[in-house]
Amino acid sequence: METTLSVTLIQHTPEPEKLVAAAAKLCYSKAGAKEIMEDLTDENVERFLSRLMDMGHASPIEHATFTFAIEGVSRSLTHQLVRHRMASFSQKSQRYVSEGQFNYVIPPEIKALPDGEKIFVEGMKNAQMTYDLLAEKLIAKVTKDLVAIGISEKKAAAAAEKQGIEDARFVLPNACETKIVVTMNARELLHFFNQRCCNRAQWEIRELATQMLIECKKVAPLLFKNGGPRCVEGPCPEGSMTCGQINEVREKFGKFNK
Repeated sequence: METTLSVTLIQHTPEPEKLVAAAAKLCYSKAGAKEIMEDLTDENVERFLSRLMDMGHASPIEHATFTFAIEGVSRSLTHQLVRHRMASFSQKSQRYVSEGQFNYVIPPEIKALPDGEKIFVEGMKNAQMTYDLLAEKLIAKVTKDLVAIGISEKKAAAAAEKQGIEDARFVLPNACETKIVVTMNARELLHFFNQRCCNRAQWEIRELATQMLIECKKVAPLLFKNGGPRCVEGPCPEGSMTCGQINEVREKFGKFNK
């Protein structure tokens, strides 16, 4: 059945903005980081971070990390997501977890077509039936082969399931829903938002990036005040490929700061 995007910020560096401010101030102070942390007030953090972010002094913000639980996304999306290499990923395995009755993501453009959703869902049903049939036959074959060499039926069945589904998964579609845990530091997140919140990014990962940015702004509004596509704080870098909607984009992401 169709699934829905879900993004949850499950963990982050405690007091991320205070930590970043202390790390940055350490570069210009004789005092140690612990002493700097103890002396920082909320007002000092806000004033210093505002200046830091406007200057583009980015290395100190790498000390703050954010971990997200992401569900209801397609394998098509995660193939793009893991290209951001300055991050850590833990994804549900199709080798060890059976995809019986898998959920899927339907692109809006397909849903907008006459009979588009009907055709798409039928394709998902066919993929499910093929997967189930192949998995069943592969598991039966491997079980029989293992029993033939003296392995107990119980142990053979357990081993055969893993071997069966890891080959049956080859027929699963890119639309197949997956779950993934993602950890990035604040500097990489800002780069990620620059690239993936842009209107020219693929629609699904753009929605994911936007939801992640909203979560980040809740706990570190100063660090992510300019988060979003690059046109939020400067000219559009896409040249002739621009979406031509810079004012609308700035208005959209400006609302997240309120």
